[in-house]
Amino acid sequence: MDMKLAEALIVRSDLQKRIEQLRQRLVGNARAQEGEEPAENPEVLLLEFKRMADELESIIQQINRTNSGTAFRNGMTLSDALAVRDVLKLRLSTYTALADAAALRHDRYSRSEVKFIPMVSVTEIQRKIGELAKEHRLLDAAIQAANWSVDMVE
Repeated sequence: MDMKLAEALIVRSDLQKRIEQLRQRLVGNARAQEGEEPAENPEVLLLEFKRMADELESIIQQINRTNSGTAFRNGMTLSDALAVRDVLKLRLSTYTALADAAALRHDRYSRSEVKFIPMVSVTEIQRKIGELAKEHRLLDAAIQAANWSVDMVE
């Protein structure tokens, strides 16, 4: 059966969630009171964990092969586009944190209290945030569209 990249990403996400739930069950059943049995056999849970971890490893490898072998746009592969998107997200969060910190108002109750002034142009930073947000949004939409049109590499 042919699978689209977007479907594989959903499978990966589901596996990651199920593995985390299984990890919690393993930890919860790692010890039992003397003379008692755990609610679930950790050895059985470990076998299930190994199977799921192997499946996750395989799907991640397929996703990575697909991303690196898929032409995206402007000479980039899908892997390249994902790196650009990740850095755009980092830039956006950094500029947003800077704008929030610079715009923070400290009420002064007397003239003798220290006055804080922004060291950057909040207006300029907000403009940059708008540009980055738009660029991130457009790139993310293009990546999502590609995910639904690209067949997985085996």
